[in-house]
Amino acid sequence: MGSVGDCYDNALCESFFTTLESEIIDHRRFASHSEARMAVFEFIEGWYNPRRRHSSIGCLSPIN
Repeated sequence: MGSVGDCYDNALCESFFTTLESEIIDHRRFASHSEARMAVFEFIEGWYNPRRRHSSIGCLSPIN
C-alpha cells in the first residue's frame, strides 16, 4: 500500500479494471449474472493472464 495521496497506489488495479471494462463489459449485454461471471473468468484466465504483454519480461506474453 502506498501513502495517502500516492498516485501510484491503485495504478495496477485501475489499469486492469479499465482493460476489463473496455474489452468485455462495455461491448456486451449479459442475460444473467452467471453469464457475466463466466465472461469475466474467460477474459482473465484466457487472455489477460497468459497472453497480455508484460513490460517486466521484455514486452512478451507469459505464454511466449
